[in-house]
Amino acid sequence: MLIQCTKKLLDVLERKPIPYEEENLLFCWHANFITLNRKKTVVLVNDKNRYVVVLYGLKTNDFKRLDEIILNAIRLTLLDECIDEDIVDEYLRQSGEIVYGKTKNSSYVGKLNTACNIVPYYEELLLGDTIYQTFVSKIASRYLVGKQEGEGYISPSEEMFKDLGIFAKRPIFKCKAVELKVTLKMENHNIWRRIVVPLNTTFTQFHKVLQAAFGWLDYHLYEFFIYGDEMQDISFINHPSYNKARYKPVVNLVGDEEAFDYPNDDDIEMRLEKGIKLSEYIPQCKRLLYVYDFGDNWRHYIEVERVIEDYDKNYAICVDGEGNAPPEDVGGEYGYDKFLEIISDKNNPEYESTLAWGEYQGYKDFNIREVNKNIKFVYDSFLL
Repeated sequence: MLIQCTKKLLDVLERKPIPYEEENLLFCWHANFITLNRKKTVVLVNDKNRYVVVLYGLKTNDFKRLDEIILNAIRLTLLDECIDEDIVDEYLRQSGEIVYGKTKNSSYVGKLNTACNIVPYYEELLLGDTIYQTFVSKIASRYLVGKQEGEGYISPSEEMFKDLGIFAKRPIFKCKAVELKVTLKMENHNIWRRIVVPLNTTFTQFHKVLQAAFGWLDYHLYEFFIYGDEMQDISFINHPSYNKARYKPVVNLVGDEEAFDYPNDDDIEMRLEKGIKLSEYIPQCKRLLYVYDFGDNWRHYIEVERVIEDYDKNYAICVDGEGNAPPEDVGGEYGYDKFLEIISDKNNPEYESTLAWGEYQGYKDFNIREVNKNIKFVYDSFLL
């Protein structure tokens, strides 16, 4: 594997570049050294497809074993893309030992600089407890970049997937996933979705998947409660985590740091869900609660129905569902009932204005094809 380094990186490595030509650009990467949040960072860009891999928080001793770190970073990032582990291992085997050289020419340096300008946009998503920034690597690789000829744009991630497909000569995706039934808790309505989700999905992404599945517009705060097998006592009846089955949550995952400013008198651990993957809690925990919009208080009960060992996609899909989700800011279930009453009567003087308002707030009939299109967009763009 050829790593073509900028002078700045070579100086940090204290290495002299070795003249070397690699015919297969898929095994060639350009690399640069930058500083983010006052931490040493290395950005790698694949010469064939411009896929990005980010190493963050490197220490002086880490540069002495950079060969090992680079190979592990590429491996972990591709596995996090749900690439079949056998394909990833074969790619690294055929790449061979790492050789360090100089940057090739101004064209490749320009592509490298583009990636180095993209990564800082996502500084707040960099994790401080690991060198391997697979999530930011995946996001940066989905940033559309211009073709060299100046005709249109490409997605480096999609180009990498195509190249690995040609390399492997077979389908490349294989990962562990779960099938979940998500039910919006309402007394007078039956609204649910059945979703298959890769277990390496973060809870941030999962929130976006649920938004797409129910047609919400992500206007409001949210949180997750993850239940164990222990039962709640009756004192929990007014707690946000309370459920009729009376399971007690093992953790409360919140989407906003301001949640920690409010007093927490119970013994439920609260964590910011940044970077946490479903696999940390699922499938060992089989019940979850997703609360969206603390005013209207939309409570989605989530149940793990089955585990899929060899899921052949790297994104979630909705496989079934029923019922139209309420529009945003409708005023809870009572407001939704009133909304439905008005739009079902064309003679009601508020009919036209209420119908128009509902459409503006995202209200529409459940359409599984449109839902899946929106879910795929969440993964393609890493919409956050």
